[in-house]
Amino acid sequence: MSVPRPLRVAALMLGSGVALALAFPRPGWDPLAWVALAPVLVVALRATPRRALAWGWLAGAAFFLVLLRWLNWTFQVYSAIPGVLTWGPIALLAAYCALYTGLAAATVAWTRARLGAEAALSVFPFVWVAGEWTRGHLMGGFPWGALGYSQWERLPVIQIAELGGVHLVSLLVAAVNAALAGAVVLGRRRGALAVAVAAGLVTAAAAFGAVRLAASTPTTGVRLALVQPSIEQPLKFDPAHALRTFDILASLTRRAAAERPDLIVWPETSTPAPLRRDAGLLDALSRLASGAPLLVGSIDVEDGRGGRLIRNSAFLVTEQGIAGRYDKIHLVPFGEYVPLSAVIGFVRGWAEFIAELEPGARPVVFPGPPAPFGVVICYEGIFPDLVREFVRGGARVMVNMTNDAWFGSTSGPEQHLTMYPLRAVEHRIALGRVANTGISAFIAPSGRVIRTLPLGARGVLAERVPLREADTLYTRLGDWVCWAGFAVTAGVLAAGWLRRSRA
Repeated sequence: MSVPRPLRVAALMLGSGVALALAFPRPGWDPLAWVALAPVLVVALRATPRRALAWGWLAGAAFFLVLLRWLNWTFQVYSAIPGVLTWGPIALLAAYCALYTGLAAATVAWTRARLGAEAALSVFPFVWVAGEWTRGHLMGGFPWGALGYSQWERLPVIQIAELGGVHLVSLLVAAVNAALAGAVVLGRRRGALAVAVAAGLVTAAAAFGAVRLAASTPTTGVRLALVQPSIEQPLKFDPAHALRTFDILASLTRRAAAERPDLIVWPETSTPAPLRRDAGLLDALSRLASGAPLLVGSIDVEDGRGGRLIRNSAFLVTEQGIAGRYDKIHLVPFGEYVPLSAVIGFVRGWAEFIAELEPGARPVVFPGPPAPFGVVICYEGIFPDLVREFVRGGARVMVNMTNDAWFGSTSGPEQHLTMYPLRAVEHRIALGRVANTGISAFIAPSGRVIRTLPLGARGVLAERVPLREADTLYTRLGDWVCWAGFAVTAGVLAAGWLRRSRA
């Protein structure tokens, strides 16, 4: 008994989405990203735009459901949502993100009907990166799972990020998928040409990567020490555990000071009390800073005209006290604020991780010591244009402080880490990433992860890292690849409309 064609196509779309999700960030599985979208394109080339939208959406939904499965653990442990209903918010998020995959497939189908299969496949990589950019900015943005991140371990491939950011890597991977789809639907000669063009692009990217990886690294550098206390989330702000929390951090800080670093970094919201509201805590930190300046994460509380303002902040502490601060700008929706609060503010009572924080006003580049550096807090570092603001402001090294304890021992912390090698390559800047429960790491300007502290470990990482010396093309021009994606997409759509009006 044969399986009806719609069921076969649905199974193929689900398989494509799951295969793509497995490339994030499982070692050795990243080649799946180069082929997983090809079946979606083959189906789109043979479907109406409406059906292509539906099939593309199905593949995207499968991708994001599997990719974001770690959120279920967070909802189960820290929310009041019962049982299997914890998958509800994840399904809604996946359904939204999948719209971009569906729209890309629909654009391919629409273009094929008016301009032919070659034009449809040629425009797909540009449509894809335009969609990635939009998903990363619309309604605050959620750029998690951009296609280029699948290649975070393939250093020769990701070096092109210094030219056009992670979206240029996405463009390359999407182009290979389009070429493979072309090999199936365009016939032998045209399909072979499509594969040859894709092979040429990959070869050129790898050759560029090899040259850049062979280049000498900057000679000037600073020594950073990262403190990973591995304190379970329920204990972080428990008053009964506050003294124990500080003792753990202080002991690790003294160990770090023995490494003679230029700067010691604590994770996000690591202090057991708001720093500026606790004179005793600030005095204790100032004494600890006798070994080296401390960069600590803390909740900051300030009384304003509209009531109490709470911020997620990073403080630079020296022996003289607070020398500087940065307030987190890009807050986590449904974590640090509730979008459309007047309408759906009731969701605050659903989970203990939902807060209402005040965003910072601007990026702050600390002048040092030891050298100008920028700090991104939590998932701010997954926004390429935000990190670029710090670099353009003069940062010569970047720090990411985060608290991924909310995600337990799931794949969430690992997925989060894999986005930072691309941030390093984009600006040829070294990055120290310190996490409460892990994964803390040092990342070289080449994107190579130098050293890590594994998930759940308690300890100190110390490393000498080079200072950024020059701007890259991406530093200067930003997301030009995405603007090119919008321009090419608009041009092809306009050509399709003109062709239709003349027919």
